[in-house]
Amino acid sequence: MVAYLMDRVRDFWLYFVKRKAKGFAMRNTVNVLGVNVDKVTFDEALDIAEGLVRTEGVSAIFTPNPEIIMCAKEDEKLREILNSAELCTADGIGVVYGAKILGDPVPERVAGFDLTCALLERLAKTGEGVFLFGAKPQVAERAKANLEKKYPGIVISGTRNGYFKPQDEDEIVEEINKSGAKVLLVCLGAPKQEKWIAKHKGMLKVNLCLGVGGTLDVLAGEVKRAPEIFIKLNLEWAYRILKNPSRIGRFMALPKFVIEALKEK
Repeated sequence: MVAYLMDRVRDFWLYFVKRKAKGFAMRNTVNVLGVNVDKVTFDEALDIAEGLVRTEGVSAIFTPNPEIIMCAKEDEKLREILNSAELCTADGIGVVYGAKILGDPVPERVAGFDLTCALLERLAKTGEGVFLFGAKPQVAERAKANLEKKYPGIVISGTRNGYFKPQDEDEIVEEINKSGAKVLLVCLGAPKQEKWIAKHKGMLKVNLCLGVGGTLDVLAGEVKRAPEIFIKLNLEWAYRILKNPSRIGRFMALPKFVIEALKEK
């Protein structure tokens, strides 16, 4: 218990020091079913992410959707991990609606994929290295090739697929550290990616970890994102169901999430 409390005090102190060093305001969050979601615009989130890239010590950014928050509602460890992040944005439009139902709205949706792409575009101009970790074999390599075409000047310091055994994890951490990358994209799917980051945060030498799910699949061209009209209408979830009806079971978390938000209100 003492060790646990000491870890929480350390995490809070490091978080405060990081934000103060970069002139960030203290967090303004809304508690959505136990998860503290930052009330930030997309541009604010991007500025914070870029600042964390240049702040010593390992920071984490998570982008929970209703499915992840519902999972965290039942999984105390996951809830603690999400709440320990330096930034936690509302990825799904359901989270935006949930905060509104609770009477404490967030400014807008900040999707993990969009935030990642905008950050990579900035890093292409400043030269900080990025390590791509996750997805099936060869996907990260294809994502690397596409990123180098799309963002001339970007430094992809290394790649590693997301298929590994527990005994491989120390080797993976060493590979990431040796790459010299400042940013680590962890695309293992939730909640595996969040728990992997939390487990290895103390061993990593990067400055920023982002848990961003299927981002590498999209960057590699393995999966197509919804057309712009679906995104603008906040119907990206509907497009995913249309493209892959077998996923409908996962999206049942959305109505459950809304019901839980209404009950909490």
